[in-house]
Amino acid sequence: IIYKGSVFMNKEERLELAEILFPNITKTREYYEEMYPERNLEENAMVTRFGPSPTGFVHMGSLLVAFANKMYSKESNGTFFLRIEDTDQKRAVENGVEGIYNDLKAFNIIPDESPIVGGKYGPYIQSQRTEIYQTYVKDLIIKGLAYPCFMSEEEIANIREEQELAKIKIGIYGMYATDRDLSLEEIKEKLNNNCEYVIRLKSPGDSNKQVEIIDCIKGKLKFPEHDMDTVLLKKDGTPTYHLAHAIDDHLMHTTHVIRGDEWVSSLPLHIQLFEILGFKAPKYAHIAPLTKKENGNVRKLSKRKDPEAAVSYYKEEGVPAEAVKEYLLNIANSSFENWKKANPDKKIEDFDFQLNKMSVSGALFDMVKLLDIGKTVISKMTAEEVYEKAYTWAKEYDSELEEMLNDKEYSLKVFSIERGNAKPRKDISKWKEVKMQLFICMMIKFRNLI
Repeated sequence: IIYKGSVFMNKEERLELAEILFPNITKTREYYEEMYPERNLEENAMVTRFGPSPTGFVHMGSLLVAFANKMYSKESNGTFFLRIEDTDQKRAVENGVEGIYNDLKAFNIIPDESPIVGGKYGPYIQSQRTEIYQTYVKDLIIKGLAYPCFMSEEEIANIREEQELAKIKIGIYGMYATDRDLSLEEIKEKLNNNCEYVIRLKSPGDSNKQVEIIDCIKGKLKFPEHDMDTVLLKKDGTPTYHLAHAIDDHLMHTTHVIRGDEWVSSLPLHIQLFEILGFKAPKYAHIAPLTKKENGNVRKLSKRKDPEAAVSYYKEEGVPAEAVKEYLLNIANSSFENWKKANPDKKIEDFDFQLNKMSVSGALFDMVKLLDIGKTVISKMTAEEVYEKAYTWAKEYDSELEEMLNDKEYSLKVFSIERGNAKPRKDISKWKEVKMQLFICMMIKFRNLI
């Protein structure tokens, strides 16, 4: 379709435009293809990643996503890596990367590669990979698959208002993509006038056609083809998440993208980007959100409303990391609970984790169930293990308990009561409860002395 006033550029003009827009980009996409070769892994090994924003806040839904990625990659002796997706710098907080890594480490969900430990496919922070993204976008300009768009925020707002009044799809597409086919001379004139611009995808999609995608959790999904001229590079030359994730997952050889449900609607765009960039798309799996019952209704677990949504809550309360992970597997795979009963002494890492057994609609978060698992986990520990873990927790979170535990001999006697037999005691669900137990025992001892 050629809109009024548009002129298609020939290859020589596109080459000239690419050099005008990206004069400092001298490398080619072939350079990066050689720089990031196929991984040296076993056949059919899976490569997964956890890609959070550096907000410094890991919530339970994110922990479930990270844990699923870790478990799935290890099924095939594959690789699990951490990539910080900081394309939205407004969300970044100081020490956010370290905070995320430490939260994962606290639950022994340790990535094989990350910004902290490095790896052959880094940098693992997207803001440090801008030159790579611009190289691929320069190539898209040369091929006529992307273009500079000079539309102002006011013009875009007016278009949106017009579309809302007409009750049609919101966005820059079709007749609303007014800069899609500007001539080289028109672009030069705007650049000479210092007009700001973004780089948009020249989408080949037709919303009257459908694209079919197989999700590893949800099964077969159908969507209208993506036909929006989505922004690829912002005005400052940094990428949008959509572009960055496609290029990174290709170069880092991600085989499975396991992520939250909120990205399902972006699937048509992401699949289209892989096709346009000439990449093989990874397999996608979208995990439904954790939910909570409130006043008879079910809603998403909220990091704003629910303190238990933050993984820091479990560290502060002293819920054993093993209990949290075991609970996550309970809600992730329905067969885990029976497997655990049949294999009480096996590690949870021995469980055959399957994506297609994850809930399509989401799991109801049950704190009572989690704490009950905590009791079972702690009941299997020796008195020495209980002491060491409780003491480690107390040193960070409870100085009064730390002082009580300084009497190690007495503490071990308390923790040894009804421990190690066929039916061990199950009265501690988290390390925070140890203080009360010690206090009660001390009171009894004091009364007996009187």
